[in-house]
Amino acid sequence: MRPNLRLALGGAVALALLVVALVSLVWTPEMPFTRVRIPLRLRHPLAAGLLGTDHFGRDVLSLLMRGAFSSLSIAVPAVAIGACIGVAIGCTAAMLRGAFDTIVLRIADVVFAFPAVLSAIMLGAALGSGPAPATIAIAIFNVPVFVRVSRSAALQVLAMDYVAAARAVGRSAAAIGWSEVLPNIAGLLVVQATIQLGLAILAEAGLSYLGIGVRPPDPSWGRMLADSQTFLTQAPHLAIAPGVAIALSVLGLNLLGDGLRDALDPRLRR
Repeated sequence: MRPNLRLALGGAVALALLVVALVSLVWTPEMPFTRVRIPLRLRHPLAAGLLGTDHFGRDVLSLLMRGAFSSLSIAVPAVAIGACIGVAIGCTAAMLRGAFDTIVLRIADVVFAFPAVLSAIMLGAALGSGPAPATIAIAIFNVPVFVRVSRSAALQVLAMDYVAAARAVGRSAAAIGWSEVLPNIAGLLVVQATIQLGLAILAEAGLSYLGIGVRPPDPSWGRMLADSQTFLTQAPHLAIAPGVAIALSVLGLNLLGDGLRDALDPRLRR
């Protein structure tokens, strides 16, 4: 697939996801989206609503739209927190080197050994289930990713002649990091954040599937998948709708990340 096509498709999917999430705050096909209608339970698509109803008679399309907001409300803050902490630590390690750099890398390796789901389970046992433990767990998982990416990119920038010139005129390490390092690695960080956002949506769905993420009655794509298990043969649309939403969101954000990488990296331009 051509780079500009990846960027266009990924951007369209990401924009659609954002629009659906924001629209769901003020409008869904069924208002309120949590309305229970037992006589209409387990209706197939078009029999009651565009995507049918679930085992409580709730409109699946409305739940799907509000689930987009639930996913983004956890994934976006988690990636933002992980990026801010990880970039600060990674750039500092690249500039100081020595023992601090070694300790940071070893800690990052330890954190990598604990997946986001396992971290969320431990935090859920300590703090209780809900969006906050899920956000913290996914953020912790993102920190070492941004530490390694920002450290590697910062080391390349710090080896440039203009950084040596800035040091020669007496500029401080903090000033060099803020004015020389960060602007030159910002494109790479944006690409990495886009890719991590797709992974965070997938992680949030997994946590909600386990009952650790979004609490009922607020809908979540992962919880919709969990609730559909009992009715797979009777109402397969209950699993298909959130499954397709998760797959398209992750695929779109990954395409957007790949397209941004090709657009921002001059070595990949023709």
